[in-house]
Amino acid sequence: MSDEIINRVASSSLVVFDLEDYYPDGERILFDIKEWLYKGLVLREKEFRDQVKNHNWKQYQDTYVALMCSTDAIVPAWAFMLLSIQLEPYVKKSLIGTLETLELSIYQDIIFNLDVSAYKNKPIIIKGCSHKPVPDNAYVLLSQKLKPIAKSIMYGEACSSVPLFKKK
Repeated sequence: MSDEIINRVASSSLVVFDLEDYYPDGERILFDIKEWLYKGLVLREKEFRDQVKNHNWKQYQDTYVALMCSTDAIVPAWAFMLLSIQLEPYVKKSLIGTLETLELSIYQDIIFNLDVSAYKNKPIIIKGCSHKPVPDNAYVLLSQKLKPIAKSIMYGEACSSVPLFKKK
């Protein structure tokens, strides 16, 4: 009898999918327009356009930007559209929302564009416990994308995975 320890996980056909591997570089910035509003509540078009015109947009080079207003101001859609047009040449992505909304949108794009054909009829573990801010919804989106082609889907680590789906 041999005392050799055999790693059955490494020699199995099990494929580990780690969403953290797809985490894109680039600072995430929350751009709050409240300072550009009169008393933080009223958008005065001329003053707002002056702020937009005089702002240094280059500072957002290669970043991801979430546009928002943290006050109860009623901000017209064109204001955020104007900001996104100014940001467009510099940022990787901008949208209206929170940093969490931004992160989810980034992962939606990544998962939508993923080629998952290499995972056809394979048992897959979607690795959990990431060190980067992978949104929970990204795991849901990934599992939905993999289900039609996977032999099985589990979540967690190979030593303690939770079964989620098994093709019949």
